[in-house]
Amino acid sequence: MHPLLIWPDPAPPDIVRVLDLAGIAWEALGNHSEAGAGPFSGAIVSAEENPAAAYTAARSLRRGDSPIAPLLLCVRGSELGDLVERSDIFDDFCVVPAHPSELEARVRHLLLRESAGFELPPEIVTYESLELNVETYQASIDGRPLDLTYMEYELLKFLASSPGRVFTRETLLTQVWGYEYYGGARTVDVHIRRLRAKLGEEHAGLIQTVRSVGYRFGESRWGS
Repeated sequence: MHPLLIWPDPAPPDIVRVLDLAGIAWEALGNHSEAGAGPFSGAIVSAEENPAAAYTAARSLRRGDSPIAPLLLCVRGSELGDLVERSDIFDDFCVVPAHPSELEARVRHLLLRESAGFELPPEIVTYESLELNVETYQASIDGRPLDLTYMEYELLKFLASSPGRVFTRETLLTQVWGYEYYGGARTVDVHIRRLRAKLGEEHAGLIQTVRSVGYRFGESRWGS
C-alpha cells in the first residue's frame, strides 16, 4: 500500500503516533502542490492550527492534476459549522483532539472502503432523531452534529443500541470501558451528565435515571 499524505509538515505528533503504532506508512508535505510526487493511498489534512490554510490544502489535493482520495479532515469542534459548505473537499472528518483508537478506526475504514472500490453502506444506530454512524464515529440529533469524545460516543452508542433496557453503572463500566475502571461508578455519572448537556435540553430526557439501579435510554421499541 502506498503511504498516506499528511498535511502540514511537520506532521502533527498525535497523528504520527497513531499511524506509527498502527504500522501505516505516511509522508508529510508542507506544500500541497508537491502531492504529485506520490502516489499516495489517501491524505490526512489537519485543520487544528490553521483552518483556512488546511481548507485550501484539502481543496488543492482534491482538485489538482492528480486528485488524492480518500481524504480525512481533522478539525476542532469549534470548526464543525464551517464544514457544511465544504463537504466536497473531504470524505470524512475527525474532531480533535481524538482518542487514538477513534483516529485509527477512521483511517482504516476510509482506506478499506477505497481499496474495495465501492461505497460500503455505513452501519447506523438510530433512535427518533438521533443518528450514530458506527463506521465514522459521527453522531447527530435533529441533523445537528454532536461534538462527543470517544468515550461519550461509545457510551451513547451502547445505550441507544438497546432502547428501554436498564443498565447498572457497573455493567456500563464493564461493557463500555471494557475493564474494571478505577474511577468507579462516578465516571459513568459524569459521562451521562455531559451527554445530556450535549444532547440539549429538548433531548436530555432520552437518558433516564433509574433510581438505585442505573440508566435507561429511551423506550423499548417492543413495548413494555
